[in-house]
Amino acid sequence: MTAYFIQAFIYLLAAVIAVPLAKRFGMGSVLGYLVAGVVIGPVMGLVGQETSTIQHFAEFGVVMMLFVIGMEIDPKALWAMRVRLLGLGGLQVTLTAGAGMGVAWWLGLQWQTALTVGLIFALSSTAIVLQTLDEKGLSKTEGGRNAFSVLLFQDIAVIPMLALIPLLALPGLKDDSGSASGPEGGLSLVASLPGWAHALVVVGAVAAVIVGGYYLSRPLFRYVVKSGLREVFTATALMLVIGIAALMSLVNLSPALGAFLAGVVLANSEFRHELEANIEPFKGLLLGLFFITVGAGINFEVLLAEWGTIVSLGTAVIAVKALVLLALAQMFGIRSSNGWLFTLGLAQAGEFGFVLLTYSVQSNVIPPDISQILSLVVALSMFLTPLLFIVYDRIVLPQYRRSRNDEREADTIDEQAPVIVAGVGRFGQIVCRLLRANNVPIVVLDHELEQIENVRQINIKSFFGDASRPDLLEKAGIEQARLLVVAIDDRDRAVKMVKHVKKFFPGVWVLARAFDRGHGYQLREAGADDVMSETYHSALELGGHALTAMGVHPMRAKQMTWAFVENEQAHEEQLFEAWKEIEEGINFSPRYGELFMKLEEALSSAMHGDWEELQSKDVPVWTPPEHH
Repeated sequence: MTAYFIQAFIYLLAAVIAVPLAKRFGMGSVLGYLVAGVVIGPVMGLVGQETSTIQHFAEFGVVMMLFVIGMEIDPKALWAMRVRLLGLGGLQVTLTAGAGMGVAWWLGLQWQTALTVGLIFALSSTAIVLQTLDEKGLSKTEGGRNAFSVLLFQDIAVIPMLALIPLLALPGLKDDSGSASGPEGGLSLVASLPGWAHALVVVGAVAAVIVGGYYLSRPLFRYVVKSGLREVFTATALMLVIGIAALMSLVNLSPALGAFLAGVVLANSEFRHELEANIEPFKGLLLGLFFITVGAGINFEVLLAEWGTIVSLGTAVIAVKALVLLALAQMFGIRSSNGWLFTLGLAQAGEFGFVLLTYSVQSNVIPPDISQILSLVVALSMFLTPLLFIVYDRIVLPQYRRSRNDEREADTIDEQAPVIVAGVGRFGQIVCRLLRANNVPIVVLDHELEQIENVRQINIKSFFGDASRPDLLEKAGIEQARLLVVAIDDRDRAVKMVKHVKKFFPGVWVLARAFDRGHGYQLREAGADDVMSETYHSALELGGHALTAMGVHPMRAKQMTWAFVENEQAHEEQLFEAWKEIEEGINFSPRYGELFMKLEEALSSAMHGDWEELQSKDVPVWTPPEHH
C-alpha cells in the first residue's frame, strides 16, 4: 500500500509543478503533463513498470471527455456552422489522412497501417489550440472560428475512427502478439455469435444507450436529487459513464462511442450542467494522468537511436498538414493573417493521436516498435506548437499589418480641431456622436480602414493613420488642442501615446479608455487626466437592473449604484498607490489585498446603511416583478 501512495504522490507532484509552469510560459497544460511524465519517467526514473497499467486506467478520461463533448453539441449550432464544420472540417480530415496514408505507404507500411497513421496525423490538438486562442484573444477572429469548426469536426471524427481501427487488424500482428482485438479479460456478449446475431446485439446496445439515456436518465436523476446528497449525484454520473463504457466493451464497440452517444442524448437534459460539473474534475485529472503516462512511457533509447527519423517525420507532418490547411484556407476564403492563423494553429498532431496509437497497438494494427516512433513524432509536433504561434505573432502578423499600412499611405490631415479622437471602434464612435451632436469640432484618427469607412458613412469626417505616431498627432493639431480622447484597441500603444502627449504637450487634457482596472492604473501613471473603464458603467447599469429584477425599487437601485461609485472613488487613490508596489516588482502586495477587502466591507456597509426617504414627486409609478 505504501508503494501505491508514493507512486500517486510522484504523479501528482509532477503535475502540480510542471503544469502551472508550462501555462506560465505559454506552452499549455497538455505539454506540461507530457514534460512532467518525461521528467519522472525517462529522466529521473521515479516511475517505471506500472506506467502501462496506469495508462489503461487513465484512458477512461478520454471516454469522459467524449461524454462531455457530446453534451456540449447543440443541433441548432451545428446546423448553423454546417458548411465550415462538414466542408472545411471534413475536407481537412480526408485530405490530411489521404496525404498521411500516401507518405506512410510510400515508406513501406501495409495499407491498413498506413491508413491508420494517416487518421492519427489528421487530428490536431484541441486542448493546446483552443487554450492558446483564448489566451491570445484570437477565438473570435475569422481564423479562430474556422479553427474551432475543424477541431470540433475532428473530435466527432474520433468516434468512427475508433470504430474503424479494429476492422483493420493485421493477422500477422495478431499471431505474433497472441492477443485479440476484443475486450480485455475475455468478457464478450458477441464472441461466439454468428454475424447476423452479432449485428443485432450491437444495434440493440446502441439503441439501449439512446433510449435509456432519453427516457430513464431523467427519472433516475430526479430520484437521486431528492436525496439532497451531492456525492450520490456524482456517483450516479460516474456509474452512468462507466456502465455505458462497459456495455460498449461487451459488444466489442469503442467505449468512447457509447459515451459520446449518451452525451448527445443528454445534451438537452435539465441535469446537463450538473453532470458536466461533476464529471469535469475526473475527466481533467484522468486526462492529465493519461498524458503524464504518455510522457513517462517515451523510450529515450528509441529517441536517441532514431532521432533523425523522428525529427524528419515531425517536420514532415507539420509541413504536409500546413500545405493542406493553407490550400483549404484559400478555397474557403480565409485570407491574409487569418489564413495563416488557421494554418499554423492546426499544423500539429493532437492528444487524440496518443489515444489512437494505443488503441491501434491493442487492436493489432500498428506494430509496437513503429508505435513508439510515431508517439515521439506526435509529441514533437505538439512541443513545436507554441513556436508556431510565436511565428504567427512575431513574423506573420507584423508583416500583414505593415503591408496593409503600406498599401495605403496615411491620409493628409487638412483639418485641426480642439478635440482629437484616437480610435473610432465601438467605444470611440459613441464619443464622436455625442460630441458631434453638441457641435464640438473633432478630428478623428484610426489605423483600421474598416473603422474609418464605417464612421464616414455616418458623416463623421475622419482620417486614416496611426494615431500613436507623433507626426500625425502634430498634423492633427495636438499643440493647440484642448482635449485628446484615447480609445485605441492596443493597450501598450495607448499607454505610450498618453506618455508622449503629457510629456511634450502637458496642457492637453487626456481622456483615456481602459480595458480593466490594471490598464486604468497604467494610464493614470502615464499621466492621463481622466480614465474610464469600457465596461464600468454598463456593468453598473446592468447591476441596477438586476436589483430591480429582484424586487428593489428602481429609484432605490439607482441610489445603490451611486453609492457604489462614491465608495469606489473614496478608495481609488489608496488602491492606486498599493498597485504601484506590485508594478515595481512585488509579485504580491498584501496591502493591495487588504485595501480591496476594506473596499468590499465599506461597500457592504454602504448598501445596508440608512437611506434618505424617496420623495413622492421623484418616484415613478412602478409595479414589482412577479415571483415565479
